[in-house]
Parts: sequence; C-alpha cells; structure tokens
Amino acid sequence: MKRLIQNGLMFGNLFHVASPALVERYNRALKHLTGKTTALTDFHVDISGYSPEVGDELGDNHYLNHAGVNRQFILLSTEQKRCPLLNVKFSTSRDILRRFIAANESQLFALTATDAVAGELVNSVFEVTTPAKLFDIRQVRIEADTTRATLRQADRLAELVERFKSEEDGWFDDALIAEMIETAEKTGDVTRNPVRLKHEVFEQQNFWTAHFGGLYVFQRVEHPAVIASGAKPEGVPLDHVFDLGQKNAIAKFLELNGLVEPIIRARGVDGAAILRQKMGFLAISVLADKGMDLSGLSRSDLRRLAARHASDLPAEFEGMAAMVRWADSGGAWPLIKSDHPAYFYCLRATNTPDRDLVNMLLAELTPLDFRQLFICHKEAFYQQYRGWPENKKDHVVTFLAREYAVDKAGARAALFGHEPDMSGRSPAVEARRRGGEQAPSPDRLVERVGPWGVVGRRGNTRGRR
Repeated sequence: MKRLIQNGLMFGNLFHVASPALVERYNRALKHLTGKTTALTDFHVDISGYSPEVGDELGDNHYLNHAGVNRQFILLSTEQKRCPLLNVKFSTSRDILRRFIAANESQLFALTATDAVAGELVNSVFEVTTPAKLFDIRQVRIEADTTRATLRQADRLAELVERFKSEEDGWFDDALIAEMIETAEKTGDVTRNPVRLKHEVFEQQNFWTAHFGGLYVFQRVEHPAVIASGAKPEGVPLDHVFDLGQKNAIAKFLELNGLVEPIIRARGVDGAAILRQKMGFLAISVLADKGMDLSGLSRSDLRRLAARHASDLPAEFEGMAAMVRWADSGGAWPLIKSDHPAYFYCLRATNTPDRDLVNMLLAELTPLDFRQLFICHKEAFYQQYRGWPENKKDHVVTFLAREYAVDKAGARAALFGHEPDMSGRSPAVEARRRGGEQAPSPDRLVERVGPWGVVGRRGNTRGRR
C-alpha cells in the first residue's frame, strides 16, 4: 500500500497534528474518551480525530470506534471537515460529522482555539450483535463538549444567571454569586458570548455498513431491500434480501425504485466517452494478468494492445462496445439484459438523495472499473488492490494520481453529476416518462482525460429508439 500513500491515494488529506499544544489537547480528549494517551509528537487525524499512526502505536485501529456503532470523535480544528473518514463502519458517518461541523463552525472555531472538542455519534443501540439490530438504528444524534466541560459549565452558568435575576433574594445570595464568578472564570460571559452547539438529530434510513460482511440497507424506498456483499443475513425485518450474485433481482430492485439510469442516455455527460474509459480499465486488467509492462502506455498503445488480444477480453468489454457503437453510428439498440456481464457497467445512479449509496453499490457490482471502485467504495478498492499484480498496481496508481487526484471535484461532476431538470420532475421520473430517454443539455465541457480519450460534460445528441 506504500505507493498509494506516497501518491496521496490512501491516508490523504488528513489534518496534521504537530504542535505541542495540539498534541496536549488531543491527549486530554483521548484520555477523556478512552483512558489512553499517545507518546507521539507528530501524527495525522481524519474528520473524526482517528489517527492511523496512533492506532499503530496503541495496537488498536478502532480505538475511537470499539463496537463499530457509536463512533467517538476528537475535533482539534474545523479544518477537519475537509478530511476523509477512515475505517468506515457506516456510510452515513462522515456526512453526519461534516454537517455537524458546518452547522456549528463559528462555535467550534472558538472552542478549539483553546481546547479539544470530544464527542460521540449516539444512536439507540450500543452494539450490533445481529443483522436485525441494524434496523433499530433510525436516528443518530451528536453529543459533544470540550475536555474541560465548557458547554456543561456554560449551561450551569446560564441557570445561575437566571436564578440570580429571578429570585427575590438573588442579589444577597453570596453562595450563588460566588458560584457564578467561579463558573464564569471557566466559560466567559455567556450572556454576551453564548456558547451553544446545535445538536441535530440525523436520520439513518438508507445506508451501507461494514458489519456482517457488508450490507446495503434500503428502508426508505418504495420497494425496500437489503443487499449483502457476502452471505445473506437472516432475521432482518424486510421481505427482500439479496446477495451480489442475484444480479436479476438487484437490477429489478434498482429499476423499480428509479435509482439508476443508462450512462449512454444520461443528461449532461458524454456517455460514450465514459464507456470507452471503462473499456480501457477492463483491457488493463486483461493485459496485467498477461504480465505485460503497462508503464508509459498511451491511449493509442492501449487500443492496439486491446485489439491484438480481443479474444481474451471479457464479455463486459463487448457489451460496452456495442453501446458505444450505437451512440456513435446509430442502428438497433443493444439488447443488454440484467444477466449480461456488462449490464451494471452501463448504469449510474439517478439524482436522488441515495445517489452516493447507489454508486457505491454499482462500484461493487463492477469491480473491473477500478476508478469508480476507488471513488465510490475505497474499502473494497483497497481490498482488491492487495491482490493485484505489481504492473497493474503501478498503472492504476499512476492513472488515479494523474487523472483523478488533481481534480477530484471535477472528475466526480463529470462522471456522476446531474444537470438540473427544467421540467420540475425528478430525473428518475422524467426518464421513466420518456421511456428511459432524457433530453440533451447544452454543451458544458469538463475535460477528464483517460486512457480512451476525453470525457466531456455534454448532452447526448444521438439515441432515439
């Protein structure tokens, strides 16, 4: 994994804890939450305050998330909102932490100027012993305070001030006044500078969890289901439970809920160019397995090698090629059903609140597309990466560092973004209304160069059944 780390593709964009003051605050928070401290004077933390270096030192990579349910966190700076979340157990956790920091940024900025903020993502269960327990997690709320209990002291001071103002003998209560003075020394003047954090309650209906081999839980859709990366769980309170091998059932589930659309017909992207890139990723896998040197391979070199080894290319390649030929030259619409290996490679998530979760599922269903796997499901990417030959590792790392990491937002927008729908209907509804076809949008080019050419953000001008 060393080359991933060196290229910023693993443990990248973490917050650097290097000053003695920050280390001391981190240790106070760590002691408060876990009873442990670190002897390190220089380390990095993610959005939750988890540090891989501290994890190595303690011999516990889950020191802030022991049961994998109620994740604890340490905030040293509001800049942590830009960091990734490592050792993910629930797909919703990073978004909840990011929204919490954004909603309380000014308050957290003031609090972390002198102390660390420690807290926990709290839900209704303390451990997940069975898959059915996952369905007891309906909401997640955040509890947080500084290591010196600034917020609790501020609440206490507010109560004392109210007593002082409302009680008839408050002006003459020496004990009350003394306690107010003592508490104010710790919190400051809360009447002029009130210290409050918005502790929102976050809904957790549709999510992915690493528990039980990996589960996608879709509760808040018209046709609910659980999709398992490994063995199907038993005892869950839903009628439909699938594993990744049940491609037809998963395809029907996605279609019935309007969660996917064909890339080739999607608004605002050059679907044919995206499919060409996916074909290139498939070719890389085949050539790597043959032990070929992939260093310095140009797009034209890759096309020639793919043509030379056409008989070795998987069925996924030919299915996408048929889609590209249809987009380029018309003709009959390629009949690629859900049992075809290329089926899920030709889809992307529609513009719904579950877009990222669906793209994560599609990434796991299309493992040869290493770019989508890296962007949408890093845990699965790292697991696959460990088993790749060295020549493939080198090529993939070089490609991701050169073409994705330099402009992550642009790449995500070009691949998964959605143009606004001027009709007022959701993209999924509009697509179904028009038989899967969506209207072209004006040209908006966002260049994303890959092994098979430029992916532009432009509407499809071809494609009438």
